[in-house]
Amino acid sequence: MQHVIERIKAGAMWDFHGGIHPAEHKDQSSHTPIRNAGLPEALIIPLRQHAGPAGDLLVKVGERVLRGQPLSSWQGGRTVPVHAPTSGTITAIGPHTVAHPSGLADLCITLTPDGADEWHPRDPRPDFWNLERSELLGRIQQAGVAGLGGAVFPTHSKLDGRGQRTEILIINGMECEPYITTDDRLMRDYADEVIEGIRVLRHLLKPKLCLIGLEDNKPEAAAALEGAIGEHDGDIMVRVTPTKYPSGGAKQTIEILTGRQVPKGGRAVDIGIMVLNVATVFAIKRAIVDGEPLIERLVTLTGERFSQPGNVWVRLGTPVRWLLRQFDLNPEPGQRVIMGGPMMGFTLPHAQVPVVKATNCLLAPSQRELPTPGAEQACIRCSACADACPANLLPQELYWYSRAKEYDKTEQLNLFDCIECGACAWVCPSEIPLVQYYKIAKDDIRETRAEAEKAERAKARFEAKQARFEREKAAREARHAEAAANRRQAMTSAAGGEDPVAAALARIKERSQAPTTAGALADGSPDNSAVIAAREARKREAEARRAAKQAEQAPAAVASNPSGEAGGDDSPEDRKKAAVAAALARAKAKKAAADCAASLAISEAAPCPTARRASGRRCRRSQEGGRGRRPRPRQGQEGRGRRRSITSGQR
Repeated sequence: MQHVIERIKAGAMWDFHGGIHPAEHKDQSSHTPIRNAGLPEALIIPLRQHAGPAGDLLVKVGERVLRGQPLSSWQGGRTVPVHAPTSGTITAIGPHTVAHPSGLADLCITLTPDGADEWHPRDPRPDFWNLERSELLGRIQQAGVAGLGGAVFPTHSKLDGRGQRTEILIINGMECEPYITTDDRLMRDYADEVIEGIRVLRHLLKPKLCLIGLEDNKPEAAAALEGAIGEHDGDIMVRVTPTKYPSGGAKQTIEILTGRQVPKGGRAVDIGIMVLNVATVFAIKRAIVDGEPLIERLVTLTGERFSQPGNVWVRLGTPVRWLLRQFDLNPEPGQRVIMGGPMMGFTLPHAQVPVVKATNCLLAPSQRELPTPGAEQACIRCSACADACPANLLPQELYWYSRAKEYDKTEQLNLFDCIECGACAWVCPSEIPLVQYYKIAKDDIRETRAEAEKAERAKARFEAKQARFEREKAAREARHAEAAANRRQAMTSAAGGEDPVAAALARIKERSQAPTTAGALADGSPDNSAVIAAREARKREAEARRAAKQAEQAPAAVASNPSGEAGGDDSPEDRKKAAVAAALARAKAKKAAADCAASLAISEAAPCPTARRASGRRCRRSQEGGRGRRPRPRQGQEGRGRRRSITSGQR
């Protein structure tokens, strides 16, 4: 880098590929002194006016605010606040159309001025050299300073520089876009303040060289800057370059002034260079030295339909419609109002949008001055776009692949190196809106990447959830295993040191392995003696039930017919016979009960479990039958029971 600095000091100058020379039309506004636009009836302040997330609201409807008072917070890396452009009352907070090609609405604060224009307390630090780097960056962020060259990237984040050292500081005053003269008038009328802002940056970044680059169509600005440089500013140089569009692009400015090229996908700070716009430097001076936040900016009002073209100080949030009326716009049928220049600007959806930090020009051309583009025709492969491309790309191939939505090939052709300057579309004889195709392709690629990142984050969350479930399951199983081990240890201690579970399992295994010989004779044939004994017991049981029933029926018959009527016999002999029969029946019943008990004992001693169970059931039935609770079995039932018992015994 030291070799490059020496060559720059020796007067070396470089150039970049391509470029065009459109009509400038800067004389319409550059010769008029700067004026003040004044205060409208209401200010519409979008909450997000920079490339980054918006801060949180700090005010509410009905609250009175002062000029320069923060309306949103600035916590976060790339968040910068917005401030009240004047004192007044917050009358509304809600969505409103903002200055964007989409014409969509965003959250805005409506402020009604009270005319007092009373300042919020300020903290100017003209002795900025006593401030640390972190405090300087914090003050720049709190002042809401963002890049005023068009990108509106948060300046404090850019100056942080990823922790890399800045060798060369470049102040970009090229202003190559046709019609726009804000930087030209700013360098002419506020050269001292621009140089003071450079001194603040020199203290902050400590570069080896500071370059102010501007084109040769701004001789008055170059002279004013040369006169403002003091005797102690030997490292500040003014470099005048040939006029060519788009020399104001950051990469093109670096290549012209230093001969270095920013690597693909990188930034200027990666090669030790910092580039800032002139208006941004002026805003930094006001933020640090004067303690004033960014609440107004210089805007060029130009075009043949303006009766009073020129550059004016406009409060941020001023409606474009009010501004056009204030400076005598004479609209024609189908009048277009372009925010920005004819090359990189866009047509406003309507005039009720507010002026924001990125607004550097309002162009109201006539149809003769800036005709509407004609119908798109087929590409004739003339390669004029490739010759004009300052990024040294292949615009015609990017156009074909963008139109076919083959975005992987557009990325291979370095689509994102396109700075969207419009030089290719300006030289195209087929009037193809090439930049519009590139913008759509970039948006689609960004959307696809965002969806892929979202899906990847969802996948990561799902995998983390599954891993958490597995960890919880493993921990739960470990707790259960530990509890079981503790219980077993307690049982072992209670059993005198022997594991009861292991002992029970051993007993079960021993029983299952022991040979079974019950229910078989010595020769291996089945032993049916228990079944036969059970059958005999059932037979005696049945006989006992019959005898008991007869014994119960005999006295009942005698009692029901004591006089011998209806075929009865009441002689003493008959009554004696009946009593003898009853006594015999009772004796038989007692004998049957005794036999049943004996057979039950034999069955219990028998080795066959089936016979033992069958004998037990029959004995219980006998006892119940003896008490008169079981009816007499039907004919054939006894035989079926006998067959089942024999079969069971054989098995």
